[in-house]
Parts: sequence; structure tokens; C-alpha cells
Amino acid sequence: MTCVRYEADGWGIAELCTDGARVVWHELPRPIAAHPHPGWGGYPPPTPATVPNGDARGGDDFVPTLVASLRAYFAGADVDFEDIELDLDGLTPFGRRLASALREIRRGEVVTYGELAALAGRPGAARAAGTFCAQNRLAIFVPCHRVVAAAGLGGYGTLGGEYKRRLLALEHVFL
Repeated sequence: MTCVRYEADGWGIAELCTDGARVVWHELPRPIAAHPHPGWGGYPPPTPATVPNGDARGGDDFVPTLVASLRAYFAGADVDFEDIELDLDGLTPFGRRLASALREIRRGEVVTYGELAALAGRPGAARAAGTFCAQNRLAIFVPCHRVVAAAGLGGYGTLGGEYKRRLLALEHVFL
């Protein structure tokens, strides 16, 4: 497994873990003052961003290329991550259907938690869809920021609604 930190200008430091060409974990960029996230426990804030050179894994440039794409996304580029393989181990069958449904929601589109649940085959399971999004370890790749409350924006965990609004603005969605 390879884990790196990278800086997204204007957003902060993010963390990405991969297993070969499969994403296992992606923590959204946060200002350094916002670290550590729960995955780092009581450890001090992360060290400066580190991304391996292209030859760091025997010539495999998956991680540096993916980090460059993530940085471009956070800079406002129209980047699509639908072809990136994700580690969905540990998800329930419903969780896998939610992840799949979320990956079908295109940039610039939003759905409500109830609509997401219906897309995943369980109409009426809006709260379960919300819980899934709250526990999402594959942010951006499984774009829970594209899910809104029936009555407006909704929350976005510890990052808050303004962070979610900012992500949506990257995709030209203004709520």
C-alpha cells in the first residue's frame, strides 16, 4: 500500500492511499490546523505534502498522475474519476450500490439523499444513504458532495456545509 499527502492550492493538505492502481482511502484537503483527522489519531499535523517520483514504484506513475488530476480538480478543472478503480471491500451490497449510483451522478448534477437511496434500489432509505455518505472514505471518487438534503444543501460532516458548497461551486452548482 502507498499513502501520500498532497497539497491542493487554496484547500490544504489531503491524503491518498492506494493499493496498486486501486484507491483505498482519500481524505479531502483540509487546512493544516484542521488535522489530524480520525485516521491519524492523536498524531501531530501531517508533514508537508509528499508525492513519490514517477519511478518510486518500479516506474508506476499511477499515484503521481492521480495526484496531479486531484490537484487539477481542486483548481477547478473538469476532471472525471469514473475510470479509477476503488477498494469497496467491507461495504454491504447496499453500500456498493450506493457507491455505484454516486459514481453515475455527473459533475454539475445533484440528487437528494432520498433520490440516491432510490437509485440504489431502496426507496425510503434516505437516512441510510446519509449514513453511507457520512462514512465515505473515498471522497471525490464517490462524490457524496453531490448529494443534498431535500430542503437545501445539507451538511458535510466535520468539514461543514460551506466546504460542500465550495466543492459544488467547482462543478458549477450553486445552492
